[in-house]
Amino acid sequence: MYQAAILIASDQGYAGTREDACTPYLKELLKEQGYEVVDCRILPDEQQQLEKAMKDICDNIKPQLLLTSGGTGLSPRDCMPEATVAIAQRMVPGIAEAMRAYSMQFTKRAMFSRAVAATRKQTLIINLPGSPKAVKECMEAIIEELPHALGIMMNIERNCARK
Repeated sequence: MYQAAILIASDQGYAGTREDACTPYLKELLKEQGYEVVDCRILPDEQQQLEKAMKDICDNIKPQLLLTSGGTGLSPRDCMPEATVAIAQRMVPGIAEAMRAYSMQFTKRAMFSRAVAATRKQTLIINLPGSPKAVKECMEAIIEELPHALGIMMNIERNCARK
């Protein structure tokens, strides 16, 4: 069983003026997929706070997967990609490319996502949008392949036949 953490970037969610609908959805989806959710946080769109939280999660809690939601758009306060890049050790561009390509089938506005994916130590970090609908679409695009990626990161031998 892989462990996962969730980090939400939302000024209004942090202030308690907007209900966070992404965390309950992600928790349920991860549970259905066999993940243990070991940490959930909501923070404001403040790059230093997001960086500090991601470092703490990756370096101390050490889940194999960290899903972030929010802060990936064009608003001046959106800074999740910058925070992720600042603490990343390796970038994984194909994940964000796949999410954007999949979401473009539903809305052309997916092109405005600045989401990134990266690794820090043994944690795969994936930025997701802030809207529950967009989070669902992005997770549909990647959820089935995540165990393979996490297995590679953890150096778990898998019987992978190539055709």
